Amino acid sequence: MVVNPHKWLFTPFDLSVLYCRRMNTLRSAFSLTPEYLKTSENSDVRNLMDTGIQLGRRFRALKLWMVLRYFGAEGIRDRLAEHIRLARRFASWVDASARFERTAPVPFSVVCFRARGTDELNEQLLERINASGEIFLSHTRLDGRYTLRLAIGNLRTTERHVARAWQLIRQTAAELRQPPGSRTPESSNFNSSDSGRI
Repeated sequence: MVVNPHKWLFTPFDLSVLYCRRMNTLRSAFSLTPEYLKTSENSDVRNLMDTGIQLGRRFRALKLWMVLRYFGAEGIRDRLAEHIRLARRFASWVDASARFERTAPVPFSVVCFRARGTDELNEQLLERINASGEIFLSHTRLDGRYTLRLAIGNLRTTERHVARAWQLIRQTAAELRQPPGSRTPESSNFNSSDSGRI
């Protein structure tokens, strides 16, 4: 099994974690030890040159080790739990809105949703929001429909940020639905205490 810690374990890119139940099988698949690499070490020593094609590697695991040492298991669990809570909070705002719909369950920190309307409307919504530079959304297709994805994974993300994202999404969607030149009711100044109101 391979896990990419950059996706939710606060580690920069270029690191994957491989869990292997049968390391001996893996070693036998990659082991190619010419005479000049043979040593007198016993078989209990784990030589990583036998777990992949290249003989040498950068110490990519150090950055994950530092994150684990700094936060500890409990600290990481607390942050992941908070991200899940924030995602479910955002999903509750989507669920309460007549103008948006959630398109998938929210077991973790990603919320899949869309504005009610056409795929074109949702594509324009994504493009305009991302062009603002304030937040970044990605997209996918679920059941053939263009779907927006909000992923919460930054250590510094708070409910204030998620509420601002929701306000910006609603405001932008309202602007896209309005005829050019008209002012939208969503474009008033944002107040974080209004974040849950739809």
